[in-house]
Amino acid sequence: MKPPAAYLRASLAIAALVLLTSVSVIALPPQMELGTIDFPTSGSPQAQEHFIHGVLLLHSFEYGPAGAAFRTAQQADPDFAMAYWGEAMSYNHPVWGRQERDTAVEALNRLAPTPEGRAAKAGTAEEKDWLGAIESLYAGDGDKYQRDFAYRDAMRRMHEKYPDDHEAAAFYALSLLGTSHDGRDVSIYMRSAAIAATVFKENPDHPGAAHYLIHSFDDPVHAPLGLPAARAYSVIAPAASHAQHMTSHIFVAMGMWDDVVAANEVARDVQDAQRAENGQEPNGCGHYNSWLQYGYLQQGRLQAAETEMNLCHETMLANPESSSGYFANMRARFIIDTQRWGGADHWTAEVRGPGPQANYDFANGLAAYKQGDLEGAREIAARLDAAAARPGSQPSTGILSAELTALLSLADGHADRAIDQLREATRLEENMPFEFGPPAVVKPSHELLGEVLLELERYGDAVVAFEDALARTPRRTASLVGLAHAAAAAGDSQKADEARAALHEIQQHADERR
Repeated sequence: MKPPAAYLRASLAIAALVLLTSVSVIALPPQMELGTIDFPTSGSPQAQEHFIHGVLLLHSFEYGPAGAAFRTAQQADPDFAMAYWGEAMSYNHPVWGRQERDTAVEALNRLAPTPEGRAAKAGTAEEKDWLGAIESLYAGDGDKYQRDFAYRDAMRRMHEKYPDDHEAAAFYALSLLGTSHDGRDVSIYMRSAAIAATVFKENPDHPGAAHYLIHSFDDPVHAPLGLPAARAYSVIAPAASHAQHMTSHIFVAMGMWDDVVAANEVARDVQDAQRAENGQEPNGCGHYNSWLQYGYLQQGRLQAAETEMNLCHETMLANPESSSGYFANMRARFIIDTQRWGGADHWTAEVRGPGPQANYDFANGLAAYKQGDLEGAREIAARLDAAAARPGSQPSTGILSAELTALLSLADGHADRAIDQLREATRLEENMPFEFGPPAVVKPSHELLGEVLLELERYGDAVVAFEDALARTPRRTASLVGLAHAAAAAGDSQKADEARAALHEIQQHADERR
């Protein structure tokens, strides 16, 4: 694997070739390393510098540091209206569906207690429009969903009024993504991509344009369209850990595991360096660690994956409230993908929240089943079934319940019933809103169906199941292994050879098997 510096240089070269644009990359200010934008305002020169820094951080979803930069701009120029706009923007996280409305309104109120008073402090007509747009996001009527739509409409009007303003375009693209409330809406995401792509072409160093393109194309079907932005984004914003990680959204969707690992190693290191500057311990059980471990598992680098697992376990035991979700996911993936069933007794902890509990229980139930403890597996299946029946339960809980129940049906000699139950699990998974990243269902249902069909020597049906699994989780190694076996048994040597070749490429750095 290339070291990070070489990886970044290679990424820049590839991006330059793929983009096929005559626009030169704008020089990156060394003190920022977050990209380059043009956002003139009426603030003092000192305040403007901090303001630009804050906007660059906003575009990379570094919301905490962004808020701090805008507050520094306020100190430099207390009447600088856009500095308060920026701080309020740092409390809106549209792609994550989160918003700190009260805190944002408090920030705006420090500028002036009413929308009219705030508008009066705008230095230009365009600044007044920016302030007017954010009023619809926080101070307007209706619930969050309604305010999201009102803000989108306000940003659309700004984009139409200032068609050459990259910031109006970029924030409009982001506002569109913030209205996809019920899961991934492809029409919304493609509209956002069309806007962000124009900005990216005209300023290939714009962090928001690259970032929002990645979000827009963040699924196995559209991911190849996002590859140029992914290759560019890590170079645009090397100081933003989220930017380093975000590239791996495209890489996971394309099964590019070496790139997934490289991106998240850099993201982890950048984040830990920032935490060290703030007197904090490294983050041993977070978003980047989770994706990194998943990449290691696909590569067959099980020692590295186990190291991440142990770090997460230690972090979880020290701070269970903040780490339950990541710990439960990483634990389940490690146990399931390595088939080290004894890990269920080794990595134990009290997790919090229904989603983490379901993943924790399923890993225990599958381990019990694989080790012949059918009664223990039945007890866990009953718990999962009860959890799935609770109002508001996550769809993945019902899928995990169906999977474990199906395996128990198989153990009881009811193969046809087991297949029916697994097909119902696949139907449920297909109806789930698409979630980017490692599989939301820790044992993908199509993959498990394929494994059971393979065990039952229904090789042709198993091939179809594994191909369905790979369409949803490209180049996932367990599905490739299953496909290779099923295709060979079905007499399709070409398909089997293709699957083996993909596995050989993916696991060229795998640990030696003992």
